[in-house]
Amino acid sequence: MARNDDGTVLLSCSEIHQGVASAFAAEVIACRKAVQIGIEKQWPTIIIEVDSLAIIKKCKNKSQNRSQVGVYIHDIQQRTGRSRNIVFKHTPRSANALAHILATETLKKEEEVYLVKNVPGYVENQKEID
Repeated sequence: MARNDDGTVLLSCSEIHQGVASAFAAEVIACRKAVQIGIEKQWPTIIIEVDSLAIIKKCKNKSQNRSQVGVYIHDIQQRTGRSRNIVFKHTPRSANALAHILATETLKKEEEVYLVKNVPGYVENQKEID
């Protein structure tokens, strides 16, 4: 889920990945995708909100990461190293309900989503709440 500083949805995106070892790994993959899209769209500021402090620390730390998700972390570090406008911010899981519903429904429906300036109908109510 990408929003501007007013909270307006810029992009909603969810993908299905086979063989992802953990929720932690899925979150790292989502961060990588958010960084990639933000750079491709040339958004002036990219704030990646993550509910895992461990992921934030790994992405900010420039040393080599040897964990299972190390290759994704390395890619994030490479991409963010070339751009000064990317910030990683901790957000509690409870404040990220829209992204959680989008991910959960994607798994249930086995249907990927990529919508510019919109969200799927099943998360429209949560978008208004947020």
